[in-house]
Amino acid sequence: MGIEKDIQQRSFRNEYQKVTVNIIFSASWLTEKIKTFLESEDITSQQYNILRILKGSKEPLSTLQIRERMLDKMSDTSRIVERLLKKGLVEKKVCATDKRLVDVIISKKGLALLERLDKNNTQLDDIPHALNPEEATLLNKLLDKMREEQSK
Repeated sequence: MGIEKDIQQRSFRNEYQKVTVNIIFSASWLTEKIKTFLESEDITSQQYNILRILKGSKEPLSTLQIRERMLDKMSDTSRIVERLLKKGLVEKKVCATDKRLVDVIISKKGLALLERLDKNNTQLDDIPHALNPEEATLLNKLLDKMREEQSK
């Protein structure tokens, strides 16, 4: 089975078009797998991303700092933070150095949620199970190379 069969398209303009379509299709497929993984905790992948960012930072972050670290740069960070606040997964505090800004920190409830999900992280790691470690390393290098070339 290949991308041709998955999207029922017999040919592509060239291999570059095919790889672009394949990455878009694969990203959507992966997003659905992650969505299913997160359903048990009733959070979205963007909410999960923000919780992971806050946990990893070890210090309060502004919504701008969170947005800069997000995987999905198009996310409405402020709106997502508000939803996490309503769920009790984050807390907001006035910034100590600039009273006009608000800092966001992960709450104990948010840490507990991540801990529950971390127990099942092998489910996420198993998604690309068809690749051996060397292939996974190569794929990572190729994807990094593609993005780096376009950033120049």
